[in-house]
Amino acid sequence: MKFLRFGPAGQEKPGCQLDDGTLRDLSGLVRDIAPDTLEVMTAITPDQAAACPRVNGTPRLGPCLSHTGNFIAIGLNYVQHAIETNAPIPDEPIMFNKAPSCISGPNDPVIMPKGATKLDWEVELAFVIGKRAHHVPEAEALAHVFGYMVCNDMSERAFQLERGGQWMKGKCCPTFGPIGPWLVTADEVGDPQTLDLFMEVNGERLQNSNTSDMIFPIRRIVSYLSDFLVLEPGDIVTTGTPSGVGLGMVPERYLKVGDTMRLGIARLGEQRQVIAPFGG
Repeated sequence: MKFLRFGPAGQEKPGCQLDDGTLRDLSGLVRDIAPDTLEVMTAITPDQAAACPRVNGTPRLGPCLSHTGNFIAIGLNYVQHAIETNAPIPDEPIMFNKAPSCISGPNDPVIMPKGATKLDWEVELAFVIGKRAHHVPEAEALAHVFGYMVCNDMSERAFQLERGGQWMKGKCCPTFGPIGPWLVTADEVGDPQTLDLFMEVNGERLQNSNTSDMIFPIRRIVSYLSDFLVLEPGDIVTTGTPSGVGLGMVPERYLKVGDTMRLGIARLGEQRQVIAPFGG
């Protein structure tokens, strides 16, 4: 199933996209696409979804999950990205947090933060925990994943790397976590380590890779994180970006107001964002 949320910001309704491309309103089956409804969502069948009211037109798509409790990110998780940034290949996953307040819809504008000078793009595969995980062995890890989605892990590199402290300084600004368009259930995605992913800036393809280049695959990430914290249903984990970011270019290249991004992952859909001015 491809679950989604549609409607004006703050008034989104639960929905899904069927195989024929039509949208259906699931309000009669589930209150929202949220941590406390994931168990109910697993019982929704394609026939039940097809019988729900059709959504006409092209409504705004909101974040495909609401009220997540924890938004965790993995850094330097692609071989070629580590190489382009002159960073050593990590021996263990590098983990940091993004603030849930940075989450936005897949096509909403990305706001240039006040004082930003080095705004960068990062297409990433993210997943949502569906079943509580604590000290989970790798062999059982994927059973704890509800589904997958596209994430643009927006980064302000000066905040992240030049202001002292933790990476999250450059990772948590409002609109720095577009997710969606869909939350696709794990059974529909299949093997998460075979997915093509891309990023285009102003029509130029700058990231073009496959999740097979991950240093730590999804099963390892789930197991590893679960040794340090309890992963709860609805927690989001975004799993690192491939090569082709602005930080890794010579000379470095960053986004400016008016630039557009188009990004996507096979089986998970696409996003499109425009960089908007702070306070505009």
